[in-house]
Amino acid sequence: MANPQVNSGNPRVDIEYRRKKSAEEMRYQVISFALMIFLTLIAFAAVAVKGFTAWFTVPFIILLAVVQVIFQLYYFMHMSHKGHEAPSLFLYSGVLVGAITILTFTTIIWW
Repeated sequence: MANPQVNSGNPRVDIEYRRKKSAEEMRYQVISFALMIFLTLIAFAAVAVKGFTAWFTVPFIILLAVVQVIFQLYYFMHMSHKGHEAPSLFLYSGVLVGAITILTFTTIIWW
């Protein structure tokens, strides 16, 4: 199970524990959502400012996108919880294979 519940035998204690955990989880999701909106606004501002060149803007937006993907994986898709080790392994393996593939084709084309 992804998130085992505490069973103390006292229903009132169990409900309070679940409420506390749910409130904490919701707080993390709201904070993460606010940060993602803020990062999106920063990306729009980076494009809107005329002083930045494309050599700065494109990598900066890609960096912001990577940060948003990490937020979404860990907070909205609950990858930070126990029991998600196997999906994390496959996800990171896929990212590694994708990065190696991009690096390979980039070096083949450039050299």
